[in-house]
Amino acid sequence: MYQKAYGIIETLAPLHVGASAGEETGNLNLIFRDQFTQTGIIPGSSIRGRFRADMRLTNGSALANIWYGHDSEPDESEVEESTEKEADKIPKTKDHTTEALVKFEYASLLWLPVYCPGQPIVWISSPRLLKRYQQITGQEDSVPEPKIDESTKLLQYPVSLKKHRDHLFFNLGFLDNLKYNKELKKWIPNELKFTNPENLVVVQDDEMALIHDMALYRQTRTQLHKEYKKVENFFGFEALPESSILVFPIAIKKNILEKEKQKLANLGQEPKWQPFSKSSSTELYLGGLESIGCGRCQITVAGKYFNVSETTEGV
Repeated sequence: MYQKAYGIIETLAPLHVGASAGEETGNLNLIFRDQFTQTGIIPGSSIRGRFRADMRLTNGSALANIWYGHDSEPDESEVEESTEKEADKIPKTKDHTTEALVKFEYASLLWLPVYCPGQPIVWISSPRLLKRYQQITGQEDSVPEPKIDESTKLLQYPVSLKKHRDHLFFNLGFLDNLKYNKELKKWIPNELKFTNPENLVVVQDDEMALIHDMALYRQTRTQLHKEYKKVENFFGFEALPESSILVFPIAIKKNILEKEKQKLANLGQEPKWQPFSKSSSTELYLGGLESIGCGRCQITVAGKYFNVSETTEGV
């Protein structure tokens, strides 16, 4: 019934998708998190809204309404009347919505960059996050599990970096005997130009949340008096850091109705979803706080749906 595709998001700036209220009381604007790994996510509604807005700007509302559904519209042929007195009867119309031809799920982290003092940035993932990527993309390799030399076995005593250059330092401890695992390179999407495959690390699922909180981008901001330079409130926000990699599944309706095909034909379009005009990748802003430099992302759509003209791949 649906054809499979997926999207890859690479953040080019800090990405904040979450709370946007509470600045006046000094609240920290938190990002949305996955309930199991407690890592940042982007809801499917946020992705759909961004895709819809982009298509509306480039191709007009008519095409966006066909692929992503339109707002509820009254059906004038169906009229309801109140059951009160005759004099108080007021005609009412029923609202109708349309089913979107393209459906989005939430985007989860695949690789999260973590800064380590005095050492290169490393990208962290965990088995649960990799399994979701495997399910979405059909990756055939076995999900890599953390080994003794790749897990965060925290040392209980001070360690000198000069004496232990085979240790990778985190704020919360050390990664013991870190070694380059060539197999992890297979878990970088082919659509990305990733230049640091030797800096990939897989940790345990229960360790991911703590490392994730340490890696988040945070900024404290102030609200000044409107007429003179006086700080009235302090507030802050958190965001996924630059160079984070996320993945999300896409389902495209396989059997498009004839009336929908006719609408596309009238617009000079083929009955095939092409979100970014002639390209499969583009820069878009996701989330909020764009005015202060957040949300710029490189979004790439991929999968069998975009590789062949006809596909029987479905879900």
